Amino acid sequence: MQTDAPVGRSSHSMESWVIAGGCVLTFLSATANAGFLIKLGTSVSHLTGDVTRVAVELTQDTHHVTQMANHLLLAMGGFLLGAMTAGFAIHHPSLEISRPYGRAVMAIGVCLLLAHFALKDHPLVAIALASFGCGFQNALATHYRGMILRTTHITGLLTDLGTNLGMRIRGHSIASWKMLVPLLLVGSFFLGSGMGAILVLQGDWPFLVITACLYLIVGAGWTLYKHWWRQIT
Repeated sequence: MQTDAPVGRSSHSMESWVIAGGCVLTFLSATANAGFLIKLGTSVSHLTGDVTRVAVELTQDTHHVTQMANHLLLAMGGFLLGAMTAGFAIHHPSLEISRPYGRAVMAIGVCLLLAHFALKDHPLVAIALASFGCGFQNALATHYRGMILRTTHITGLLTDLGTNLGMRIRGHSIASWKMLVPLLLVGSFFLGSGMGAILVLQGDWPFLVITACLYLIVGAGWTLYKHWWRQIT
């Protein structure tokens, strides 16, 4: 009994950090995405809307379509390459404390910092860098009690939330956390989008620099937490 109690507390602490970290990453990716939507009209954290816009504009303005298509192709290519890099380097279907998530998050921050310097004169490069970072981040998704935690878009989260709510209404025994976790992540995405809009529209702040610095802080914080967690387990 004396050996089991600390393990239980450590496990509960780790789960709390997984959820908190997921919310923070979702907030930050939404902040960067909102900034790109306002500045360039292109999403870097999810691509469904961009594909739809290109399809709709095919019947209207050829020049605009060509520009949007270039943005879309770079965003898709960057996102795919980022996901491939994460899959090759550290991806695993479940969270393992030994994996270098801290360094991975800091690498995303570096990508966004480089995107900031490219944004004004080389917007296509900025799109590619930011979408690479978002693709890398989304591929870090981990299983939390059977639920996949995605942190760059909310379609799957809303699906999980709606499905579980419907099953609860039908009378099935659905744990409250199965609705709380996606709700927290959706709320984080909403707040992050609002923050991105505020940074760009109400002061023209360097949203990518701010977001990149926060990624670097979060990554360093996770690395420190990992070393502390190893010492108590």
